[in-house]
Amino acid sequence: MSDPTPYTPPKVWTWNKDSGGRFASINRPIAGPTHDKDLPVGDHPFQLYSLATPNGVKVTVMFEELLAAGHSDAEYDAWVVNINEGEQFGSGFVAVNPNSKIPALLDRSGPDPVRVFESGSILLHLAEKFGAFLAPEGPERTETLNWLFWQMGAAPYLGGGFGHFYAYAPEKWEYPIDRFAMEAKRQLDVLDRALAERPFLAGERYTIADMANWAWFGQLALGRLYNAAEFLDVASYAHVMRWATEIDARPAVKRGRIVNRAWGAEHEQVPNRHSAADIDEALAKAP
Repeated sequence: MSDPTPYTPPKVWTWNKDSGGRFASINRPIAGPTHDKDLPVGDHPFQLYSLATPNGVKVTVMFEELLAAGHSDAEYDAWVVNINEGEQFGSGFVAVNPNSKIPALLDRSGPDPVRVFESGSILLHLAEKFGAFLAPEGPERTETLNWLFWQMGAAPYLGGGFGHFYAYAPEKWEYPIDRFAMEAKRQLDVLDRALAERPFLAGERYTIADMANWAWFGQLALGRLYNAAEFLDVASYAHVMRWATEIDARPAVKRGRIVNRAWGAEHEQVPNRHSAADIDEALAKAP
């Protein structure tokens, strides 16, 4: 439906705390911590503070892929961050990510801890550190980074735009849903045309570009985001569907996508991960 009441923007915008919507209680126009809270720290070189949203899934899939590839020094502790409770505004979390968004990583593998925030930056950091899932030089590396950064730019339109107005806004309005549905379908078409020419986004090899894009578009195609697969007619993007299904079948992806997840079926919940056994225990509960 169209809004029957025209909106005239005020001369100076002010924050309306009662603006509604699923995430109204945690969104605010200022940065910085709201309370003092130290982050927990485990025994492994990498400390991840996250949630199994698409941006969080990118990183846990990367860690599980590294471990599956034999990089035993990629062991990590993954601590769930409940964004609905505002845990991303604790002083410890803000010290790792001043933008107060998941995921946030503390790399303690060197002499001094290194903070890494933004999911694409974390993927790139880990790929370079382990020499994995990213060519060291040449056209394949550039193409991987092309698609990695494309996804980082696309996510605000898919999640913050389409996902918000279609699934989370307190009221549904025709104009924003149409606007962002059009952009979501354009992005799917971009991917579909690329994947018609090669098995993975950067070419013949699976890379961090696939991990980043699969977490969003792959899960959308598989019906896991916003209950919108039918609305967007995702099944018509045959090459996206092929790619999404093949990546979903990878054992490391099956493991990584349930880390820091605290909802859904019991066998798909591993709120905190400290060893492979935590994931094994959850998967063993599958019917």
